[in-house]
Amino acid sequence: MATSDIVKTAVPEGAIQAATTLPILTDGPVIVGPPQGQWTHDDWETLLDHGLGIRYEIIDGALYMTTAPSSFHQWISGRLTRYIGIPAEDQGHAFSFAAPIGVIMPGCDPVQPDFVVVLIANSAIIRDRRIWGPPDLLVEILSPSNAPYDRHVKLLAYAGAGVPEYAIVDPAARELVHYHRNAQGRYDAPRTYTAADTVTFDCLPGITVTLGDLFAGAPDTTL
Repeated sequence: MATSDIVKTAVPEGAIQAATTLPILTDGPVIVGPPQGQWTHDDWETLLDHGLGIRYEIIDGALYMTTAPSSFHQWISGRLTRYIGIPAEDQGHAFSFAAPIGVIMPGCDPVQPDFVVVLIANSAIIRDRRIWGPPDLLVEILSPSNAPYDRHVKLLAYAGAGVPEYAIVDPAARELVHYHRNAQGRYDAPRTYTAADTVTFDCLPGITVTLGDLFAGAPDTTL
């Protein structure tokens, strides 16, 4: 996630006479659209990345923007695919996707998680270029400036949307924090894994990965 900044969000002539100045998480360009709290999926579909690799997300009507992540972030994403996504598909259990991909679910219109797992049994939600409903597992990889967003904003949003498992990978600490959604629709206290630990997700009980393998061998570990 990019650093916090102030963005001027312009609106079409005749709607609101003056541009609205809104605080959102961004270091991107001026965006034309509705005021914060009123963004919709239809608005999202009209956004462009301006050639900057910008990722747009809408949570509870608020627009969030991130710029291109580090190579270490992408290395970890690739290792999630290698050690979890490909085995899950090869064994006929699930499909996996890496960002950018739109996931539309209650309160999220959409989000673009770093890593997504959808079990074969739930694959009907994969259609029309997007994922329409809560996946079985979402994983976010922290960048230096996005920790509050992934740890708080998305934590609440994903629980409210019905995502059963949510994991946050912290490259700086070489840790993974694993949340499970309870019957009350909230995430229980998480379990934290360190580099030497073996991680298994509930939705893929036959697949394990040593957490340190997600970080090992990266040519550049700059965050």
